[in-house]
Amino acid sequence: MEKTKLSKKFWIALWIFSLTGQIAWVVENMYFNVFIYKMFNATAGDISLMVGASAVSATLTTVIIGALSDKIGKRKIFISGGYIIWGITIVSFAFIRADYIGAIFPMAASASAVGITLVIIMDCIMTFFGSMANDACFNAWLTDMTDSTNRGAAEGINSMMPLLAMLAVFGGFMSFDLSKAESWTVIYLIIGVAVILIGILGLFLIEEKTEKKDDNQNYFANIIYGFRPSVVKQNKMLYITLICFAVFGISIQIFMPYLILYYNVSLGMDNYVLIMAPAVLLAAAFTAFYGRVYDKLGYKKAIIPSLILLCAGYVIMFVFRSVVPVFVGSLFIISGYLASAAVFGAMIRDCTPIGKAGMFQGLRIVGQVLIPGIIGPALGARVLKNADKIINDDGTSSFVPNENIFVAALVVALVLFVALTLQFLLMKKTENKTEKK
Repeated sequence: MEKTKLSKKFWIALWIFSLTGQIAWVVENMYFNVFIYKMFNATAGDISLMVGASAVSATLTTVIIGALSDKIGKRKIFISGGYIIWGITIVSFAFIRADYIGAIFPMAASASAVGITLVIIMDCIMTFFGSMANDACFNAWLTDMTDSTNRGAAEGINSMMPLLAMLAVFGGFMSFDLSKAESWTVIYLIIGVAVILIGILGLFLIEEKTEKKDDNQNYFANIIYGFRPSVVKQNKMLYITLICFAVFGISIQIFMPYLILYYNVSLGMDNYVLIMAPAVLLAAAFTAFYGRVYDKLGYKKAIIPSLILLCAGYVIMFVFRSVVPVFVGSLFIISGYLASAAVFGAMIRDCTPIGKAGMFQGLRIVGQVLIPGIIGPALGARVLKNADKIINDDGTSSFVPNENIFVAALVVALVLFVALTLQFLLMKKTENKTEKK
């Protein structure tokens, strides 16, 4: 099949919106944990609660707005408008500070408790607009604009963006002292304003193929469309892939919320950014290449090597604590994580019924965000329940993440191999039936 050519405008929009969105998500997924840990002495349970609440918010938003964008037949207004408001909510975090809380709530028993509560609430609000713009509509737009001849290449770039976002955030803010409230104020202002500006740019940059659907279309029926038994039966491979993606996500979310804290607190690597930067660059290049492996070799031959790489990284991170092995283990984990995510993402898009991309974005988020976001951090918090503690300068204590999170992640990854074996057997059975016909 001849490869469908995509416009330059498409590639520019893909790079800009994917990168900016992922920078915002990196701040939320990796730095919010550090923020409430350092500013408000959050526990592993607090971090788990925040990640879980955000996952629920992301899922509900994507289900509702994804179906709405299908009903209206427009993506751009949700993407651009969502990015603008998303940026505004990020800016609001600049004002969640212990000194401000003490001044506004002088009768509060604990500024830390109030701060953690405010962060969790605002995280859910921010996630609503971020998921509307990115999870629901940007991802539906990406499915609309691509097909089976170019989806792997586009997904490779899309999946590479979290790596570049990590590099941009780590490198851009490496000189900031994250123990000072002033540093966080500047970080949130910079990221928030950048997201707002990109949202405005999208009004002039984004092209879309979608057309307005039948006005008689039942919006509420569209919301639950992807959860109907009849739809599940018609799209078995899509749902099985989503189940495998969910197990994969659980493995990632066991360690990911605690990764920076592990480098910084457990390993004592104050210069972890300098260690991570080369790993991120190499992993980004690998992920961009690996998306094309899916296009050429298909799902079965692409997913296994990337998962083996991920598991090898888990083993290295559990066994070693010195700089060089940690660099290698981090490289393997990040490369395996993003390459696997690219393969799962491309397979999900290929299995999504044409014209119903928005309706299925909520279902995708259930597998990608909701299930992993609730189960993964909870397992991580359980593993760290009896972790060592350190005494802070103000007399409070904080937990110390340990290497056991990588063992737990590895165990779940091994379960994933079992799930994939069952999926491959079903695929072979389906292929045999098709050949007989």
